Amino acid sequence: MHALSQLTFEGNVAILTLTAGENRHNPAFAQHLLARLEDILANEVCSALVLTSDDEKYFSLGIDTDWLMPAMQHKQFDDIKDFMHTMDEVFKTLLLYPIPVIAAINGHAFGNGAILACACDFRFMRADKGFFCFPEVDLSIPFLPGMIEFVKKAMPYYRFNEMKLSGRRVSGTELEQDHVIERAFDSQETLMEGAINYAKTFDKKRSIFGEHKKRLHKSMIDTIDNENGHFIDNLLLMV
Repeated sequence: MHALSQLTFEGNVAILTLTAGENRHNPAFAQHLLARLEDILANEVCSALVLTSDDEKYFSLGIDTDWLMPAMQHKQFDDIKDFMHTMDEVFKTLLLYPIPVIAAINGHAFGNGAILACACDFRFMRADKGFFCFPEVDLSIPFLPGMIEFVKKAMPYYRFNEMKLSGRRVSGTELEQDHVIERAFDSQETLMEGAINYAKTFDKKRSIFGEHKKRLHKSMIDTIDNENGHFIDNLLLMV
């Protein structure tokens, strides 16, 4: 089985590199990511996290449809519900993470992969390759309420509205203009250098950083906790 990620450290910065190609989201991915996030916090000197991928083309292409569609056909509904709830735990963990999480988007970030990047605190991207896209409108998959709430923290409403309703692929250069990402870089090397150097500027106490995020993201967490469950438990995941 292909390893799902590699965890390294550069000084006090953790670098979590996704290593499964398209880095599709399925039960194994969700559980693995939660465990990795716990491992990182166990290192008490770690002051920031950079999330990236080692694939030349992909950051993450979102939900693993090769797992989801057969699971639907075979009526493995409990597995699907458990997966969706676990992904919510991943998003909540990132939204409340007591150190900054910087997404270094090295390639395509589609669907749940783009949503994952939006759950991070800051984003960097390549200008020369890779697109950011919400293709759910073309796949008949509506966003869960909690997803809508925290994606809006990452991008201006007008851009989210346009991307969500059109499914258009957007480049790092355009997202930089909209301040969805901090900066777009011209190569993989400069992307990682920029993201890691930015991560190194943070040396905040976890207690205050985590409390800031807890209060700042309270409404998002409440929506995930109080509204997502209805759609997940009733399998209202597609139209």
